[in-house]
Amino acid sequence: MLNRKSVFAGAALTALTATATIAEDAPFLKYGDVEGWGIYIDTAKKSCLIEKTDTLGNVVQMGLTEDRAVGYVGVFTTAETDIKKGDTQAVLISMDGNLYAGEATGMRGNITKGYTGGYVLSEDPQFVDDLARKHVMEVFPEKSYGFSVNLAGTYKAIELARTCNSEQLG
Repeated sequence: MLNRKSVFAGAALTALTATATIAEDAPFLKYGDVEGWGIYIDTAKKSCLIEKTDTLGNVVQMGLTEDRAVGYVGVFTTAETDIKKGDTQAVLISMDGNLYAGEATGMRGNITKGYTGGYVLSEDPQFVDDLARKHVMEVFPEKSYGFSVNLAGTYKAIELARTCNSEQLG
């Protein structure tokens, strides 16, 4: 099932200021941990995000844009990539047969400890539900090799981030 519904919204790179390994960055406070995911409060934006690092040091982050209207998922690595900051490229994402087509925006240089990678934005509730309930996200960028992201524990992490976000509004 190909979901063509405005899956990934375009936005400026400034919409995201979270960086890989945010535990060391000043505006982020640890909120909690659940099933291998760290939940952090971005004190500048008054919103929360989740982050997980795999055994190879790759980092996955999920959260909301500053206006809370759109969700994002970012994948970052210390491995050499050809991704350039601000560049966009087509990407296809598959989660248990549900396909999403859109754009990934590259980040390089402003990410701590030499991380590079990219993020996608989505306002599609089904995309967020799939991130929470599926086990693997297969990512197929237009200009490089595909890769898989283990989504174990995302359901509970997203739920805890929702609680954290509602507390930041009060």
